[in-house]
Amino acid sequence: MVEREVFGKTAKGETVHRVKIAGGGLTAHVMTWGAVIQDLRLEGHQPPLVLGFDSFDNYPKYSSYFGATPGRCSNRITGGKFALDGKQYQLELNEKGVTHLHGGSDGIAKRNWEIVDLADDRVVLQIIDPDGRAGYPGNCTVTATYHLKADGVLNVAYETTADQPTPCNICQHTYFNLDGREDALGHDIMIAADEITVVDDRQCPTGELMPVAGTGFDLRRMGPMNRQEDGEQVLFDHNFCLSEERVAKRSVALARSVNSGVSLEVRTTEPGLQFYAGFKLDVAVPGHEGRRYGPFAGFCLETQIWPDAVNHPNFPNAVLRPGEVLRQETDYVFSKN
Repeated sequence: MVEREVFGKTAKGETVHRVKIAGGGLTAHVMTWGAVIQDLRLEGHQPPLVLGFDSFDNYPKYSSYFGATPGRCSNRITGGKFALDGKQYQLELNEKGVTHLHGGSDGIAKRNWEIVDLADDRVVLQIIDPDGRAGYPGNCTVTATYHLKADGVLNVAYETTADQPTPCNICQHTYFNLDGREDALGHDIMIAADEITVVDDRQCPTGELMPVAGTGFDLRRMGPMNRQEDGEQVLFDHNFCLSEERVAKRSVALARSVNSGVSLEVRTTEPGLQFYAGFKLDVAVPGHEGRRYGPFAGFCLETQIWPDAVNHPNFPNAVLRPGEVLRQETDYVFSKN
């Protein structure tokens, strides 16, 4: 029988629970705060596969969305503004006072979820994002299922409903490190995308798409994550355009540590993948097993709708309407040579 353990208390005095699930050669610890994947291990490989903290108290203070589920709209919305059905909305500007990021300062990545189902190899969590929070219209119910399946598969499925039309885009924000070294630059990466979304100096999409061919962003063939363009290191924090709409789950990315031989394949239904190489990380406290999380300590492969899609008619649809179910599913598949 899977048991819940008390992992900490929120500032509001809510009890944060943590559960352990196992299957397919993987073992995961998941906590109710932020629906966070707090730890993840692969049989035959000692170091943790993800960045995180051994103590809950460090998460609200120091976490850069480690293992969390941002929303109701992950990534950035330019100026926090959008128009929907003829009405203008202004969201909280929680990033440097100019941008709305990951659902706001009190989004679902920073609140306590409820465990609604639990088994040896899976956990189901749920949260209601209330009408008006951070400026969003309508009540929004998000259900997250983490299921460890055969052959090293971490299956992540999000189902979301709303009682008013609203922008919605849920993602998993785990930082991976497949060898346990101080930085992840000794990894190779492949992403099956011909274009990226162009961003401005606020990292917000301009609406333009840029072909990756002939640039440092061409990751269509396996190659080093540590790469140069015009004599400078390429700093990846970009949405790679996988398709123009949600499709049947397919393989879109592969990362591999040349040091450990551990590989991570990503299969998803989603039209976009935000690849962030973690170059802005500089965490003041130790992570798992006393590890130092400095620049490039881990990388994110966030499967999602393209950022700021609500403001760009040429981007995939990011509006959820009453009666619809937004289902977003991704497999993170781990193996070791």
